[in-house]
Amino acid sequence: MIRPGVLVLSDGEVFEGEAIGAAPANGITSGEVVFNTVLTGYQEVITDPSYAGQIITFTYPHIGNYGVTPLDHESRRPFCRGVIVREMARRRSSWRATDDLDAYLAEQGIAGLAGVDTRRLTSHIRDAGAMPGAFGTAAESDLRAAARAEPGTDGVDLVATVTRTEPELFPTTRDDGRAPHRVVALDFGLKATIVRHLQTIATVEVVPAATAAADVLARNPDGVFLSNGPGDPEAVVGAVETISGLLGKVPVFGICLGHQLLAATLGGETYKLPFGHHGGNHPVRNLATGAVEITSQNHNFCVADTSVPGADITHINLNDHTVEGLRCRDLAAFSVQYHPEAGPGPHDSRYLFAEFDELMTRTARG
Repeated sequence: MIRPGVLVLSDGEVFEGEAIGAAPANGITSGEVVFNTVLTGYQEVITDPSYAGQIITFTYPHIGNYGVTPLDHESRRPFCRGVIVREMARRRSSWRATDDLDAYLAEQGIAGLAGVDTRRLTSHIRDAGAMPGAFGTAAESDLRAAARAEPGTDGVDLVATVTRTEPELFPTTRDDGRAPHRVVALDFGLKATIVRHLQTIATVEVVPAATAAADVLARNPDGVFLSNGPGDPEAVVGAVETISGLLGKVPVFGICLGHQLLAATLGGETYKLPFGHHGGNHPVRNLATGAVEITSQNHNFCVADTSVPGADITHINLNDHTVEGLRCRDLAAFSVQYHPEAGPGPHDSRYLFAEFDELMTRTARG
């Protein structure tokens, strides 16, 4: 049965479609509307905690063709508000699939809208910027009111909604004959694939985002990892204080939100990009080697260049020349804005985990 639906943006733009996935009790789903340009990996995107508070528009027109599998979940459940697509696949075509994407969204309580002119929607967001919106089967007037009332992600501590509540230990899978390190990972919205990469060099203990520096150091880590996560870095309660208590005492590696929080701790500034970086095809130049890495990205905020005392820029985005990497001059700490655990290049950026491994080894040797 077709359920007509409408997306209304906070600036009044309207996009028609049909409802898919879960059916909210009041027929309304609201959030900040962004777009993602990946051709595949829709399940990883939907289950990435960094999308908390956001409605994901997929620019690729055909989504759901290979179904979903628990093996590709990046978190315990999706934290995004909703999903918008041009066409939802009618059947899955992969031996790995255990369910259809539409059925998975319904099971997880995530509403969606299909049949939308996503090219027009993407062009509008690109020109006007990411903005609040509301979609569903409710009356257009009710959706318009919901879109205007939606606060978006600015100034909201979304990390508190996605972080785990208890520590969790992941055994190492290191098999190169070297002794594994011990890493404590602060969970600001940690992806499962990052944990798997850290396991190749260390035993990993993932702790809640609110864990104090003293509690982290009491675990005697060889290194600390600052994870990805959603939203505004300035709104993450207690993160700067925690990282400040770790710098100079233990090697630190940050990714995405972790990169922004490291920069903020060092005195750097962050700002919101017009429509963010969301996709699997962003070219990034490594300034040390000159090599160009094809990277996966998902962030709305960015570190301002020349704003981080005591750190050098190591990577830049070749699309808009924004900061993509930092390395401290006098401290054992570095970070990148993009996601080296992902595979769009397919493995252009995985060397960063090896660099973290060597940084911990050198620091341990004194």
